[in-house]
Amino acid sequence: MDKDIAISVKNVSKTFKIPHEKISSLRGAAISVFSKKRGYEEFKALDDVSFEVKKGEFFGIIGRNGSGKSTLLKVLAGIYQADKPKKGTPVKSGGARPPKAEFHGVKIDGMISPFLELGIGFNPELSGRDNVYLNATVLGMTKKQIDKKFDSIVKFSELERFIDQKLKNYSSGMQVRLAFSVSIHANRDILLMDEVLAVGDSNFQSKCLEEFNRYRGMGRTVIIVTHDIAVVQRYCDRAMLLRNGKIVKIGKAEEVGNEYVYQNMSDEEKRMYDEQKKEEDGKKNINKEDSEERKSKVIEITKVEFLDKDGKAKNVFETGDDIVARIYYNAKKKIEKPVFGVAIYTQDGIHISGPNTKTSKFIIDYIEGLGSFDFVIIENKFFTGSYRFTAALFNWDCVTPIDFKDRFYGFKIISQEENQNGLIKIETLWKK
Repeated sequence: MDKDIAISVKNVSKTFKIPHEKISSLRGAAISVFSKKRGYEEFKALDDVSFEVKKGEFFGIIGRNGSGKSTLLKVLAGIYQADKPKKGTPVKSGGARPPKAEFHGVKIDGMISPFLELGIGFNPELSGRDNVYLNATVLGMTKKQIDKKFDSIVKFSELERFIDQKLKNYSSGMQVRLAFSVSIHANRDILLMDEVLAVGDSNFQSKCLEEFNRYRGMGRTVIIVTHDIAVVQRYCDRAMLLRNGKIVKIGKAEEVGNEYVYQNMSDEEKRMYDEQKKEEDGKKNINKEDSEERKSKVIEITKVEFLDKDGKAKNVFETGDDIVARIYYNAKKKIEKPVFGVAIYTQDGIHISGPNTKTSKFIIDYIEGLGSFDFVIIENKFFTGSYRFTAALFNWDCVTPIDFKDRFYGFKIISQEENQNGLIKIETLWKK
């Protein structure tokens, strides 16, 4: 193993057996042992994963839920054992020399401090003070070392007032602060961090990230699993993207983070397309009365389609993208000076905006037959979220709608903005 490498992972897989039936008795367990019918299915959480982490590197692992991130961290921590190579697996040989089996598994150069799940190594019936000693002992610290660092551990956790209360009376955030404080004071070479950091408040998260930088400055290695792409791109030297137990991409944190965002957008696009298709299929099964009512409509908005600036149909955009809403209509008779209006809402019904062609001074002389108009949101300022879209058609007086599709349509925004407070991004300036 290279002296500059902290962790080397080669061809690691991890398979779990998921039982089809719940066994609740000894008799059921005995029967299942001798049953020829397999009562479980195999789930491959990790599939032939190989990578290396350098000493002193801040390495991020990202991916959707179920991609294998936490399983991988538990394999690194020694909580899970990786699958053994199957018998008969080919081995590499070097020239005329006898074949030598390729290394398979995990090699770690240094002591690990794992911070993987809330509550691991803690006893809820003991006080915070006792749990500091218990957890630190599990991490390999001696009583003398714990005594020396105890005040610093408690001060970092900001729990001085509560340290003698039982842990079961702590909130989840307080437990995270105590566990994290113990982990970083264990003075190990490698720190493994799972998503549990998200339980803490924003101030404590910032404090932890500052501590990560101090760790890196000391030449220590930090591996963090998170869904927060901003943290990965800002703090990590490199990152790895997992999907369905396989590595999709390893490289610069900025590039891997962007790939994850685009992957999420593609997944969401497919999900929204499937939902829309299902909705359209449902509309085909409307009853006869509704069908007759629709036939009797003289003028109707038939659909709204969302496009990017190049005219490609899509439903998922990034903050800053142009969003084109193409509104289709069918006017069976000529209508003079129609007014098209739209309204945009958040998923939970907050009204964001509601312009129309009249207030925008876009005068339409008349419409007749089949046609469409484009409503363009230029460089949208929306933050991450789902948005509902209303399309309406009025006479010039804008009193009674001729047709009204209230929140029939929707689009989604995935933003890479770091500070997403509120609904929309506004341009601001601080002056003195």
